[in-house]
Amino acid sequence: MMDLVQEIQNLKKEKNAVILAHYYQAPEIQDIADYIGDSLALAKISTQLTADIVVFAGVHFMAETTKILVPEKKVLLPDLNAGCSLADSCKAADFEKFTRAHPNHLVISYVNTTAEIKALTDIVCTSGNAVQIVKNIPQDQPIIFGPDRNLGNYVKSILGRENMLVWDGACHVHEEFSLEKILELKKIHPQAKIIAHPECKKPILLVADKIGSTAELLSFITKDENDTFIVVTESGILHQMKKMEPSKHFIPAPPIDSTCGCNDCKYMKLITLQKIYDSLREEKFVIEVEPALAAKARKSIDAMLRISKELGL
Repeated sequence: MMDLVQEIQNLKKEKNAVILAHYYQAPEIQDIADYIGDSLALAKISTQLTADIVVFAGVHFMAETTKILVPEKKVLLPDLNAGCSLADSCKAADFEKFTRAHPNHLVISYVNTTAEIKALTDIVCTSGNAVQIVKNIPQDQPIIFGPDRNLGNYVKSILGRENMLVWDGACHVHEEFSLEKILELKKIHPQAKIIAHPECKKPILLVADKIGSTAELLSFITKDENDTFIVVTESGILHQMKKMEPSKHFIPAPPIDSTCGCNDCKYMKLITLQKIYDSLREEKFVIEVEPALAAKARKSIDAMLRISKELGL
């Protein structure tokens, strides 16, 4: 593995390339990345890159977002099958029909969407800024929020936005966590705090001690005095948690249909070191977005970045 890592490092220098990786990637990929973060952080980083080639260790919508933000750069996704169940739950034709049926609604879409959905959107959001962005919208402005029903209903309940319509989509990872198994873990580890991503179902969020995006959960475990946490999000995040707080204990919450102590995104885990090497060496699996579509989609992403900056997020 070390030889492969060195070969990737050599190629990065030769081709003036960088690797962006999401927290849900495998540990060895997180360790080789030039930048690691959640969707909001990686979007911000994309606009500041000086590299000619960006290898995105993540899923398709993330690489697509980067291409929209930096169209002059070559963006590579090491496996084109690395999609997203949440993005797949919101088809452009269906969403357009829905938005047209509610023309007076402001459209806010989670970043976990295709370029086509972003082009139909007024403001993009992430799990890290969704509450603040919706809170920033006048109370009397009706909103369409898509596509994650759990995140949307969480935001709706926090802010009391009864005039917010929520699209019925979900992430396969966060949808499959077992409340029963989490409560069993809590009995075994009564001192543990439950920390959960807002894409989880409401019953799980109700028992959580902390609800937050991946970046917010990472920040929480470094500041909280507790030494044991039951982590209810994709298991890749545990690698960073262990690096940040090696003396603390992190217990991955299991899904409903598994006895293992983890819940992986099957799409995120398609990316491997070998695929990164092959993609960079051959400069293959290039992400392209048609310019007119990219221009429409970028408006909603730029709106998110502008509001986030104004709100200090």
